[in-house]
Amino acid sequence: MSTMSTPAGWSQTAMFTASEVEAQTGVPATTLRQWERRYGFPHPERNASGYRLYSPQDVAAIQRMQAHLNAGVPASRAAALTCAELAPDAAPPPDERLGRTPAEWSAGLTQALLASDMDGAAALLGQIHAQLPVEDVLTAVLSPTLVEIGQRWERGEITVAHEHQASAFVRARLSHLMELAGVQEGFGPLAVAACAPGESHELGLMMLTLALRRRGVRVAYLGANVPLGDLAVFARLRRARAVLLALNGEWALAATRAHLHDLDGLGAPLFLGGALLNARPELAAELGGLYAGPDAPRAAQIIAAQLHRAPEEPQGDA
Repeated sequence: MSTMSTPAGWSQTAMFTASEVEAQTGVPATTLRQWERRYGFPHPERNASGYRLYSPQDVAAIQRMQAHLNAGVPASRAAALTCAELAPDAAPPPDERLGRTPAEWSAGLTQALLASDMDGAAALLGQIHAQLPVEDVLTAVLSPTLVEIGQRWERGEITVAHEHQASAFVRARLSHLMELAGVQEGFGPLAVAACAPGESHELGLMMLTLALRRRGVRVAYLGANVPLGDLAVFARLRRARAVLLALNGEWALAATRAHLHDLDGLGAPLFLGGALLNARPELAAELGGLYAGPDAPRAAQIIAAQLHRAPEEPQGDA
């Protein structure tokens, strides 16, 4: 049986309307026109009625531009990278030519971050987003990068300044992605996410927040070191359907146990996760909650499935 080959020049054939491109990429037609004026791409043709028609190559350029922007690359820099990557006479980018594995992407990102090459790290992350789904970026690239940097700091190979700069970079990118994935108020069940008292390591919880928002769950993200009494008051006022609590080390356990009674009568399931729970999953039951799961995508899948299945019953007033 013969197979049908792609016609020569197919990638340059104008075939998609602006609305079809918007449906494929999520980029509004107004933004496409702005990019066309400011950066010289995409390159739509006009049909007999004067409407823009975009080629598959245009769509590829738009997707690359969006991936760079999602990674936090400034728009002008993202446009320059996109044009360079898609130039017809340019060699394939080294990372694509080598077909990098997630581990190799992570190693490259680690190297850029420890060299304080933030522009290079941002550009590399843009390429990674163009190659991998968001949740693979979280679990197979960003998480191993953070673990490697933390281990190098523990071994005394880098300073705490290096570790803080790398963490700040990842935090900023996750914050940007969380905003992009934010679900509008009034749609989807609400979960409240916080780090336990004394817990300042919040990047894993940010990843979980992002993964949940991508599954249609609204998440009120409270951040690091949240007293359990305040967490309970907030969750009741917002009528949260679930509470997510992150503990990454023993340093957060004593204060959590001491104030666990503040969560009594919450009327919503308590999901616990983080490095400490991954090492000791039995702690979840000891603390009166449910183990969320070993990583952000799987935890999000478990939590979202329960929330979307549970009946929408309002809780009592605070």
